Amino acid sequence: MFPQTLTDGYRAFLSDRFPQESRRFKQLATSQSPEVLVIGCCDSRVAPEAIFDAGPGELFVIRNVANIVPVYETGGDYHGTSAAIEFAVQSLEVKHIVVLGHATCGGIKAYANKAKPLSPGNFIGKWVSLVAPAEAKAGDSSAEDYLTRLEHAMVSQSIENLLTFPFIKERVESGTLQLHGAHFGVASGQLLVRDPQTGDFVPAVDQEGGPIRPSATITCA
Repeated sequence: MFPQTLTDGYRAFLSDRFPQESRRFKQLATSQSPEVLVIGCCDSRVAPEAIFDAGPGELFVIRNVANIVPVYETGGDYHGTSAAIEFAVQSLEVKHIVVLGHATCGGIKAYANKAKPLSPGNFIGKWVSLVAPAEAKAGDSSAEDYLTRLEHAMVSQSIENLLTFPFIKERVESGTLQLHGAHFGVASGQLLVRDPQTGDFVPAVDQEGGPIRPSATITCA
């Protein structure tokens, strides 16, 4: 049977949200024009629409294990993340790309701890091997906060990898596309944003909810 929790949720959607936003949904039926692409982790605890209080059509979201952006390449057979990035940038012409990491990321932990394969195909192991270039950025692996620093490093690495896509680099250089890094604390609810100059992650807002600094962006000289 179809999961009861989903049926109940859909029933609530029909009676509450859909009537309130029916006009919006009718507009979305023919087109979409989100300005922001969020590349996040598929972890069930980290939903970009919830974190950013976004309505339908406001965010284009790509989710995979450990919010990884692979380096641009045209070999191989299937490129799900790259295909979605291509669509968001080339077709939807988003103005911002946010790579969103998070605390206690299972994919990052699996890489750091060299976890045993979950299946003969070892799909997760092969995928998180893409974390390797970020490892050098994270520093001492014996440090108490190593996993957090590796999570931050993977966000930075994914931003670097985005710039290997020619159509992204071209737009960043022309100023029509901005790249951002962020990290969400699941327990604390704190959002950190990456300073593109220092690579440090700092709170997006102060304790009263006011902005600490303008949104950090990646640009090319």
